[in-house]
Amino acid sequence: MKRSTKKKPRRSGTTVLFDIAKSYKDLPGAPAKSKRNNVGSTPGAKEPLGLRIIGGKFRGRKLQYIGDNRVRPMKDRVREAVFNLIGPGIKGMHAIDLFGGTGAIAIEAVSRGATSATIIEIHLPTAALLKQNLESLSLLPACNLCKTDAFFWVKNEAEHPPKESPWIVFCSPPYDFYESRREEMLGMLSRLVDMAPADSLFVMEADQRFDLSLLPRIPSPNRIRSYPPAVIAIFGK
Repeated sequence: MKRSTKKKPRRSGTTVLFDIAKSYKDLPGAPAKSKRNNVGSTPGAKEPLGLRIIGGKFRGRKLQYIGDNRVRPMKDRVREAVFNLIGPGIKGMHAIDLFGGTGAIAIEAVSRGATSATIIEIHLPTAALLKQNLESLSLLPACNLCKTDAFFWVKNEAEHPPKESPWIVFCSPPYDFYESRREEMLGMLSRLVDMAPADSLFVMEADQRFDLSLLPRIPSPNRIRSYPPAVIAIFGK
């Protein structure tokens, strides 16, 4: 019997560093285009993930997550990579999570040294669970939970945090927002960049469809990472 001469496909999923000018479709491990909606863009149930805090004083603590597709928590390995990129500079910052979900990103930020956080979440059942996660770690009122729309919150300066210390702004929305609400997304980010104190940081999560050159500040190539389907970009003010 002849053995097959076909080569086995190489496994993807490794961290990829890429130039912003390079087409996303050429990234190693980038998924093929699909007619299906991206995970997190539509409601519905899926298998719950085991969410935990990766580092800092709350390391190992678990968070509740009911498995709703609209929440789409950032995977543990991606979150760990993001905070490795940010480094110790997060200490003393105020974290802002525009699309709070489980609260994992903001809680991770506080765990690693951010002094406080503002978390925005419009979906009331998700916000209720997020509040439980904050209460379980005694993070209220250090973490301010705003049950409102992120696009509205940005325009309401009365709810914005003080500017005595730099902000670290996390923007991890449903991926479809970068397509269906692109102008609103870019307007929101531009407004935040204008208002943020000096030395603030912005951490973006999108997928390969979004053109990072549209951001208010173009991230340097060494601050961009691909974890298919997620693309992470970090830029400062």
